[in-house]
Amino acid sequence: MKNVLVLGASQNADRYSNMAMLKLKSKGFSVFSLGKRKGSVASMEIQTEQFSIENLYAISLYLNAANQVDYYQYMVQLKPEKVIFNPGTENGALEAILDKHKIPFERACTLVLLSLDQL
Repeated sequence: MKNVLVLGASQNADRYSNMAMLKLKSKGFSVFSLGKRKGSVASMEIQTEQFSIENLYAISLYLNAANQVDYYQYMVQLKPEKVIFNPGTENGALEAILDKHKIPFERACTLVLLSLDQL
């Protein structure tokens, strides 16, 4: 099972981060989530404090560029195999940091990647 962190997770069923968590789980991924508010999505707990994850396959971003700043160092420390910038999360400054640390990234939609079996 591949570990994926949804950064910017929400309990709100209308949010794409919520939909991504459900789709990731249904596709067999081990889903971790970090958000502004504690809660859960289909028994997956949303954490509000940064935590460690071993063997992280991907970070799926659902935070706009301004809200990503506090997580730059955290994302680098987690050493994911890749970071996915979902629509609206594009951030040249973070891309430069990821490049510097040799962490691949892509501008894509997690939901689309999952529907095409490309994640």
